[in-house]
Amino acid sequence: MDFLKKLFGGLGPAAAPPETPATETYNGFTISAAPMDAGGEFRIAATIEKDGKVHNLIRADTLRDRTAATEASMAKARQVIDEQGDRLFG
Repeated sequence: MDFLKKLFGGLGPAAAPPETPATETYNGFTISAAPMDAGGEFRIAATIEKDGKVHNLIRADTLRDRTAATEASMAKARQVIDEQGDRLFG
């Protein structure tokens, strides 16, 4: 069977598994980083949740690396929580 896979190239390229969003709990809020693809770069974006309320955080900042954008998204969400707290949903 391996011979046939090598001969015909298998069933095509394997699809990359979907990326699991980075999630953490911070001061009672749940943060899920979700950098947005912006033409080869990644826009800072995250979802902030608490008690069934949701705030979508999207910033104009872009980074070339998805990992760096994920870390920056988490940091920005923490900053917004520190500055606004529950008023974020008001």
